[in-house]
Amino acid sequence: MTDEQLPTQSEIIGQLKANREEALAHFFSLVRDRLKRIVNFRLDYRLNGRISESDVIQDTYVRAAQRIDSYLEKPEMPFFVWLRLEVQQQLVDVHRHHFGAEKRDIRKEVALVKPKSDQTSMALAAHLVAQMTSVSQLFEKAEKIASVEKTLQEMNELDREVIALRHFEELSNIETAEVLGIQPAAASKRYLRALKRLREIMEQVQGMA
Repeated sequence: MTDEQLPTQSEIIGQLKANREEALAHFFSLVRDRLKRIVNFRLDYRLNGRISESDVIQDTYVRAAQRIDSYLEKPEMPFFVWLRLEVQQQLVDVHRHHFGAEKRDIRKEVALVKPKSDQTSMALAAHLVAQMTSVSQLFEKAEKIASVEKTLQEMNELDREVIALRHFEELSNIETAEVLGIQPAAASKRYLRALKRLREIMEQVQGMA
């Protein structure tokens, strides 16, 4: 299922206010697959086999249920974008728990938050390397991810984020613009430019195999 099956924002808010528990469960189920794609992309590859996508999604649902009243007080953010933000925060908590790194609470920031540059670069690198079937050993894979990540750092930070949102999380252009706080036209232009650069990087990656 995709968010194309979601009602309009005003209808969503109306149903949530009328019966938030039942409506939240229903709407969450409609976008569950999309949220799982986000978790699959953003979850640190080193946690493979230790943390499941389903666990993160379930914990995100509990988090959303606890915070739905706050969202309904000022539902300016599109519902799916709000759920994505809760997924991000759940992932921040998971990474903090396992790696002990100091990471911010993204809900405390005024603007919609994009992940730190190095986090997005690592996620992009991990998924690019995962496409290379010749890489089988964990140590070799980690070395190659680090190398690809270094190459990705040469891209503009916003371009990396556009690629992550459009190409891997599969957000729409409008959703991407909403997340990044830019105009849809600008998001579209950046995506086309960044996609061209990504193809060049992928050619470099294949040459390293």
